[in-house]
Amino acid sequence: MIEHHHYHPVLLASALDEARADGRRCPVPAQLLGTDLAIWRDAAGTVHAFDDRCPHRGASLSLGRIEGDRLECAYHGWQFAPGGRVVQVPAVPGWQPPEGHRARSYRAKEAYGLVWVALVPAGADDADVPEPPLPAFSAEGDAELRKVNCGPYDVATSAPRIVENFLDMAHFGYVHEGWLGARDNTAIEPYRVSATEHGFLATECRAWQPQSSVQAAGGAMVEYTYEVNAPYTAILTKVPDAAAVKVRGFRESIAMFVCPIEPERSRVWIRLAMLDWTSTDAQLQGFQHTIFSQDQPVLESQRPRRLPVTAQAPVTELHCAADRASTAYRRYLKERGITFGIC
Repeated sequence: MIEHHHYHPVLLASALDEARADGRRCPVPAQLLGTDLAIWRDAAGTVHAFDDRCPHRGASLSLGRIEGDRLECAYHGWQFAPGGRVVQVPAVPGWQPPEGHRARSYRAKEAYGLVWVALVPAGADDADVPEPPLPAFSAEGDAELRKVNCGPYDVATSAPRIVENFLDMAHFGYVHEGWLGARDNTAIEPYRVSATEHGFLATECRAWQPQSSVQAAGGAMVEYTYEVNAPYTAILTKVPDAAAVKVRGFRESIAMFVCPIEPERSRVWIRLAMLDWTSTDAQLQGFQHTIFSQDQPVLESQRPRRLPVTAQAPVTELHCAADRASTAYRRYLKERGITFGIC
């Protein structure tokens, strides 16, 4: 499946640095595309993703612990090097396990405060499976913008449903009434959608918002730019009327990164990059939590939970001019052969 060749977020990177009560660091369990993973960091700080199954007798490697540059299984103490090879079997001292004795290891990276995994063998030749790019988030490199992660949010629906909702402005006045929209001002002006190398942009998107951010000083017309550059990533840049914010020159970009755990179960992180050095992390996270908590029950109510895109889908959904971004997203998925969470 082509989704396996993309990087997806699986957990906060900070989770790898948490110690048990006895002071030892341990691998952290995660799930991606129906696969159980054990994520760990070696002594050099490099992240690794193993299949969460010891090849000896099938115990979960995430129950084990980290010994320097090795992951140790909790069942028999077998130790694995970063590439997955078995390097020590305590029950047979002095034995050198053969090359084929190894745990399955996948490509893993750290970015945006998250661990990303592609379900491609870590040693795979790029000629066979090229190294995919991480989803780009240009605001990450802007030192003037403060970065804060929000979530995770576990949602009982498919990843495409969540991304499509993020791209939708027409629900603001109803789902986010009094925050991102007003019931008496819901008309969506025509906006532009244009293709990019890795996806598409929706520009000239405008919406009236009573409370567009923590720093909003009142209602304002806010201009949005949406970007999709990976199957389950969407980025929003918001530019409010300058007179309607408390911080001079205020700007923000918001990235939504969705982990497709199973076809109808997802985990969501939101990465903020904003010109706000006065609010606390809790305040910024609280605002996003409020907004996402309003979206979640609607998302989980949608049927089918998988996005109905194919000709074999059990239902056909209707569209209007305000749905340009979401219909562009559906085309994007079809053109790239994305099928996980699709019906």
